[in-house]
Amino acid sequence: MKLTRIAAVAALGVAATFSLTACNGDDSASGSAATGSASSSAPSAPSTAAPDGGAKDSGSGSASSNGGSASSGGGSSAGKGKSGSGKGAANGAVNGTAKGDGKTTFCKTADLAIDAQNAAPDKTSGRVNITMINRGSTTCSATGFAGVDIKDADHTSNPIARGQAQPRVTTLKPGDAAVFDLAYTIDSSGNSLSHPTNILVTPPNETHTITLDWPSGAGQVKGSYADVQVYPTHNTN
Repeated sequence: MKLTRIAAVAALGVAATFSLTACNGDDSASGSAATGSASSSAPSAPSTAAPDGGAKDSGSGSASSNGGSASSGGGSSAGKGKSGSGKGAANGAVNGTAKGDGKTTFCKTADLAIDAQNAAPDKTSGRVNITMINRGSTTCSATGFAGVDIKDADHTSNPIARGQAQPRVTTLKPGDAAVFDLAYTIDSSGNSLSHPTNILVTPPNETHTITLDWPSGAGQVKGSYADVQVYPTHNTN
């Protein structure tokens, strides 16, 4: 009976041992499985985060690209500004030419009808008006001082100095007239040493000269011809 009980107890002990070992094995397997599962799922989290991170980086790249586009837009505006300056610069060029009237040529002596008349306002102040009419077919410029010499009865020719005056723009259309004058003091004493007979006129910016008679009634020049002055041309209308 004792042997039977001992055997039964021993069998129970062995069974308990196997049962514990099996439980421990199951726990280990479960733990390993859990660990394995955790290990295999753990990398998946960074894997999922990485694409998100990549997407964010891509977004930043997009922002940079947009920033680049903005810079490119700024460059475009600068280009427009330069073009405006050029325009501006072009408009500036057009207005200067218009002011200078560089396309109008100077009047030619051959195209001008020139005449001299006595225009003395009184018996002391001598003045001779010299008129130039454009008989040509195109508009021309008579701006400036005409060259003038007075020829004397002794056959000498005396250049006349310019008066203190600024030339005015004098443009002549066909048929228009310009005038300039000679100013001097009249000698009524009868003892003048000056006896003018002719006036030699060279229009402004010309080289061809025309000879006119000294106007009747213009009187004698007091002093010398150095006291006579010529003034710039101006339009008559």
